[in-house]
Amino acid sequence: MALGRYQQQRKLALFAILVGAFMALLFVGSAWPEEIHETIEVVGLGLIVVGIAGRIWCTLYIGGRKAAEIVAEGPYSISRNPLYVFSSIAAGGAGAATGSIVLGLVFMVGCAAAFRVVILREEAYLREAFGASFDSYVARVPRFFPDISLFRDVPKITVDMALVYRTMGDGLVFFAAMPFFETVEMLQAGGYLPVLLRLY
Repeated sequence: MALGRYQQQRKLALFAILVGAFMALLFVGSAWPEEIHETIEVVGLGLIVVGIAGRIWCTLYIGGRKAAEIVAEGPYSISRNPLYVFSSIAAGGAGAATGSIVLGLVFMVGCAAAFRVVILREEAYLREAFGASFDSYVARVPRFFPDISLFRDVPKITVDMALVYRTMGDGLVFFAAMPFFETVEMLQAGGYLPVLLRLY
């Protein structure tokens, strides 16, 4: 199966997780006092911004080259899957937009777990396509959690702006969490939606 198919599965997995979670959370509220609740929401927004900025950073380097060569500079020098790392951070931010630390962690871990299947398939493809070059990359760069000490860069990169704009558009899904959960809170406060579970 082509690498593009795996990447499509990645996007579908992320979308399905977010939609399913958003629907379930219509009936979940934050157990924190208002001030802490609001602080968690602000932190969530910060995580979303970091996640989207990181995804754009990754796209600047990968630029459609993932199936053509081993990209090992910039974010790809510290993690083999930095795009998924930053997507998980943004997902955690979306969860924290509920005002719940628990949901922020669930979103983040759930997103990372969903990507694991795609990562393993991509690795099989890249190993078959690049052989020893990919094995060398695997030996020195961690699969997921970044190792900042490994960072290296190049003076110039070629950027595919169409992919950058697409990545920016994809990021709007994460930002949608903020108005969505604010609306849910208003409906819950007005008695239009029952709160069946409160989480810290």
